[in-house]
Amino acid sequence: MPEEMNLLMFSGDYDKAMAGLILANSAREIDVDVTMFFSFWGLWLLRDPDKISNEDKTVYEKMFSTFSPKGAEDLPLSKMNFNGVGKKLLVEMIDDNHAPHLIHFLKGARKKNVKFYGCKLSMEIMGFKEEELIPELEIVDAKTYLKSALQSNMQLFI
Repeated sequence: MPEEMNLLMFSGDYDKAMAGLILANSAREIDVDVTMFFSFWGLWLLRDPDKISNEDKTVYEKMFSTFSPKGAEDLPLSKMNFNGVGKKLLVEMIDDNHAPHLIHFLKGARKKNVKFYGCKLSMEIMGFKEEELIPELEIVDAKTYLKSALQSNMQLFI
């Protein structure tokens, strides 16, 4: 039976998303099956900036969409963000160390067949449409996520 890891991605912070995706990519490299379940702020990571639309959205959904991060590289830091200055410093440090950006870890996870689940209820509440997010995302309810998590060898909450 294969090893399985399940990550619940609740945070919409750049550094926390990077930690989750580093773990997901590393697990795939050692042949661990990985499922990532994105709820609420974690869904920001999966937004495709080129596909965001306010069509068929309520006033509140339009406002929320407008003021939410537009994808992986638009996420703020969890600490020391300082109105975006801290994030710029971190990205410079990443570049100075020739390390990949968050978007590269997301692309790697997609290529390595990490399974992406999006919380149906979170998407409905926040007004996100499936077509605004990455195509690999499967929209599921909490019960589907829990069944997957119960079968895995490791569950992480980020």
